[in-house]
Amino acid sequence: MIKVLIADKMSPRAAEIFQARGIEADVKTGMSPDELLACIGEYDGLAVRSSTKATDEVLAAASALKVIGRAGIGVDNIDVAAASARGIVVMNTPFGNAITTAEHSIAMLLSTARQIPQANCSTHEGKWEKSRFMGVELMGKTLGLIGCGNIGTAVAERGLALKMKVIAYDPFLSPERAGDLGLEKVELDELFQRADFVSLHTPLTDATRNIIDAGAMAKMKKGVRIINCARGGL
Repeated sequence: MIKVLIADKMSPRAAEIFQARGIEADVKTGMSPDELLACIGEYDGLAVRSSTKATDEVLAAASALKVIGRAGIGVDNIDVAAASARGIVVMNTPFGNAITTAEHSIAMLLSTARQIPQANCSTHEGKWEKSRFMGVELMGKTLGLIGCGNIGTAVAERGLALKMKVIAYDPFLSPERAGDLGLEKVELDELFQRADFVSLHTPLTDATRNIIDAGAMAKMKKGVRIINCARGGL
């Protein structure tokens, strides 16, 4: 029988789906790297979220492994090159949480625009500093998206619905697609210079790591708001 290891916390439905298809699913979450190394050799499949690290060392011990399924979008916790070299297929779920993340990004954008966390703390301290937390309107402001894939596109649609001007930097975004979405494709430096709000929607790779650094922030407008619902390493 095919065996799959579910190594991170997931809905009980995950194991049920495997079992309904005649696949044995073992749920072992919170394992240390050594514990994972000790047991991975007996599994044909590995299902993870973001906690479990499928490193080169782990993959070398995974003698029977044929596939890794990532319940989410980013695969920076998986050594994809090492997996490919061993014939292990790596799959993710690019649409699984796209809307959830896009809505969360808009929630963070609104929160920063209206200084909701600061106003909340002030109110809990017994103060009523209404004029201190006026914030800014979103209408007419420029939203700069770094990355315009599934999530970035969903954020763009919501930004446009709020009457914002949306610009995007994404090497894989064609001018035709940008036009269809109703946004403007720009280079990264131009985005830094023009955006009132910057929202990150790109995977963490060697090319994108620390894409927002001191040099990038020096090019931005004073008072720019930065929203990162992607990866901390950006």
